[in-house]
Amino acid sequence: MSIAQELGVDAEVVLYIKTPPDAATLRSIIAKLEAPVTDLVRRDSMWKKLGLTDDDVRTADQVVAVLVKHKQLLQRPVVVTADRAIIGRPKERVRELLS
Repeated sequence: MSIAQELGVDAEVVLYIKTPPDAATLRSIIAKLEAPVTDLVRRDSMWKKLGLTDDDVRTADQVVAVLVKHKQLLQRPVVVTADRAIIGRPKERVRELLS
């Protein structure tokens, strides 16, 4: 989180592979998320390998279930403040949120 350091903002970095968010944490993030909930799920080679489709992640419950089971599909970075959560792509969004 070099942007947080540049701005002098205290930040906790969570390494999602070592410490994946549980269902309650994901629901907390979703409650604050400004983007559609489905945007939390990466559509990459793992997505294709698992045979997932957009129909599998239409609702918050579906997104939580997929991300609890397949933590590597979590879009990143996700930046969470007390009242907002964003997907930090492009990275300028992180700067805007923390400024």
